[in-house]
Amino acid sequence: MTDRIKALTVVLEKDMREDDAEGLIRVIEMLRGVLSVKAHVSDPSHFAATETARRELIRSLWEVLKP
Repeated sequence: MTDRIKALTVVLEKDMREDDAEGLIRVIEMLRGVLSVKAHVSDPSHFAATETARRELIRSLWEVLKP
């Protein structure tokens, strides 16, 4: 027996203007089986978390690569 999926999350490659995202949202809503689509506004805490994760990754890579 297989598991049942109740939701999918789509993550955009980069932040997109609200008006530019309207077409993409409409296309996703037209897919069979899609009940609703909700946009999430980017905020400063997301930016801070992304930059912190990026910095930690750079540090980790540097530790591996440094002579």
